Amino acid sequence: MPPTPSSMLALGTPAPAFSLPDTLSGRMLGLADLQAECATLVMFICNHCPYVKHVNAELVRLAQDYQRRGVALVAISSNDATAYPEDGPEQMTRTGRELGYPFPYLHDPSQDVARAYSAACTPDFFLFDAGLRLAYRGRLDGSTPGNGLPVTGADLRAALDALLSGRAVDERQQPSLGCSIKFRKGS
Repeated sequence: MPPTPSSMLALGTPAPAFSLPDTLSGRMLGLADLQAECATLVMFICNHCPYVKHVNAELVRLAQDYQRRGVALVAISSNDATAYPEDGPEQMTRTGRELGYPFPYLHDPSQDVARAYSAACTPDFFLFDAGLRLAYRGRLDGSTPGNGLPVTGADLRAALDALLSGRAVDERQQPSLGCSIKFRKGS
């Protein structure tokens, strides 16, 4: 099956609020709890997707590099956990701990948050500025499983660096490619 591209939500869109259970801390966390002074990165990921598995180590490096610079990162899994049990909360906890995720890993059982963000695939990245306006959406970099390109996070890192230095983020952005978010049938 060909990869699903991100929907490329309009730049400048305000970040939709949410409150979801964090599978790593056991706490309910909302956008207001997570918002950072400089930038907030919302990532839609899941456990079973080969595109996410391909970039997991870079997601950890990205967090380590940018959290200390005032960027908040949060990952959300919105897949139907009944049809895809590997993406359920218990497995999310195990995966997040095994991989050493230094960011919350939230479960979106209603799938309402994925819909509010127009998230289409995993991974799908939404970078918001200090005012919670969308500054970047799309891919981590040009690497996908099997294409031979190294995983560097170059596209997303360039957007983060621009925001942190007070420069405009380049509006020429490429969609992310990955597995489609697994919405429940009939919803």
